[in-house]
Amino acid sequence: MSRIAAPILLSDQERTTLQTWARARSQAQRVVQRAQIILLAADGVESQVTAQRLRVSRPTVQLWRERFLALRTEGSQKDAPRPGRLPAIPDHKVAAIVEATLHRQPPNATHWSTRLMAKTQGVSEATVRRIWKRHGLKPHRISTFKVSLDPQFVQKLIDVVGLYLNPPDKALVFCMDEKSQIQALDRTQPGLPLKPGRCGTMTHDYKRHGTTTLFAALNTLDGKVIGDCVPQHRHQEFIRFLKHIDQETPREFELHLIRDNYATHKHPTVKRWLRRNPRFHLHSTPTSSSWLNLVERWFRDLTQQRLRRESFHHVTELIRAISDYIDNNNQNPRVFVWSASVEQILTKIAKCKEALDALR
Repeated sequence: MSRIAAPILLSDQERTTLQTWARARSQAQRVVQRAQIILLAADGVESQVTAQRLRVSRPTVQLWRERFLALRTEGSQKDAPRPGRLPAIPDHKVAAIVEATLHRQPPNATHWSTRLMAKTQGVSEATVRRIWKRHGLKPHRISTFKVSLDPQFVQKLIDVVGLYLNPPDKALVFCMDEKSQIQALDRTQPGLPLKPGRCGTMTHDYKRHGTTTLFAALNTLDGKVIGDCVPQHRHQEFIRFLKHIDQETPREFELHLIRDNYATHKHPTVKRWLRRNPRFHLHSTPTSSSWLNLVERWFRDLTQQRLRRESFHHVTELIRAISDYIDNNNQNPRVFVWSASVEQILTKIAKCKEALDALR
């Protein structure tokens, strides 16, 4: 005697929803198939005939008929929960690995590696790697920082960030600094070129062919850079660079220069020159806060894109490479946009100081 399936009666809303799913091109195929099964069942089509039309098994048709009778349309969208395999690593072992990573130091080492943790905890290296990834732990990495102890930190921060977020009218804002002691390094042997399956190579040792210092001023408005390479970075070279900026900028604009607290910038001769040139206004970043000066970000690009992998046989080659990089930058400049407010920065610094105080 054959089993008679329970009849399926659809409301107008349910039929409309199922018809939409059955015709939808962007819907998951499994949901489309389930909607077609229910619609055929509601039209009185037997399960065996439905299975033949849709090319599925009869138990599949019966399963989704019963699921619809129990949960209606909501049950057709999601699969039933499955028990799954029991975890091979118990929770207490996972907790022990996380606790050791965060609060213990391995013997005769400064930080944990996957192999060292696996040996200590009696699990595989792959297990440690999965647990670290799941909990966002990266003990092999470290970031550097330093909290500024400048007594005028807040005033200087407000001054510099104010220039970024609300620059004065009829004025140009420049981020200025020196990249000193750039070495003209020449590798002792030619490197091997890049090829499929092998990265490019270069020798670990090098020959020094002298140094240069780059004075650079980044225009925060358009991203263009005014630069000059000099043998030294004394107050004489600094004044020379200020004169260079003066010549390269329209006379009708005031000039606001963001710079660090290097002694050269405070030399009496520099102060006298600034008094004779009142359109120049110098703004100091707080001590140990080079991250406030956007030209440092540009210096990083210069180092990574043009200097780090190159070989230079003479300082003149180094200066020429820097000049070419500046020219190319100014033809298609990139504007660095400052977005952090004073309140956001002070909030982060307060949390950092709180964490440091807790360690003392």
